Formats: sequence, C-alpha cells, structure tokens
Amino acid sequence: MAKNILICDDAAFMRMMIKDILTKNGYTVAGEAENGLKAVEKYNETKPDLVLMDITMPEMDGIQALKKIKEGDPSAVVVMCSAMGQQAMVIESIQAGAKDFIVKPFQADRVLEAVKKAVS
Repeated sequence: MAKNILICDDAAFMRMMIKDILTKNGYTVAGEAENGLKAVEKYNETKPDLVLMDITMPEMDGIQALKKIKEGDPSAVVVMCSAMGQQAMVIESIQAGAKDFIVKPFQADRVLEAVKKAVS
C-alpha cells in the first residue's frame, strides 16, 4: 500500500494540503516540485508510483512536464490537477497520457479516490 507519490504544484500551500491528505492516509510523499522542470527532474530521481501534477505552473506547465515524463517512462502514472474552467487543458492532458484529473479546490475524498484508482 505504501505508494510513493510526487507532488507538483507551484503553490506551496497546495503542496502542503495534498501532502497532508496523502500522509494521513498511509501514502508516502516521494518529493515535491514547484514547476514542470523540477517535476521532470524529481520524477527521474525518485521514480514515484504516481505523480500529482498541477497544469498551470511556471518554467514548464504540467502538460509539457507530463509529456516529458511519459517520453522517458511510458508506464508513468500521472494525475493532473486543475482549477475550474480548464476543460480543454484537461482533455489535452488525458490525451497526453494522464490517468485522471482532480479539480481544485480539492476535496480530500476526491484526491484519495483518484490516487487509489490510478495506482490500482
């Protein structure tokens, strides 16, 4: 069960919130990244079971990072996170290989449901 999860979001508060939800439910946080470039780096360093990736980030957005990660590891499991009203980006990320997406603001049960579904 102890799945390693990489959290990628440019907002420290969001990373903290997700980390809190995950650790309270028995998951391990493999690392955190505040932008897409760092997300790709951290993925390659930690090889997590799952990546929770924000779509809108500086340096490299989540969709570009998703594509880069999938390029290097086609079996990578990524769940995208986006704010309301980003349907086009959600569709693009699913087409790029994301397993699921979570809409902000997060509900803990929705986060856990997406994580459970993605890693099972």
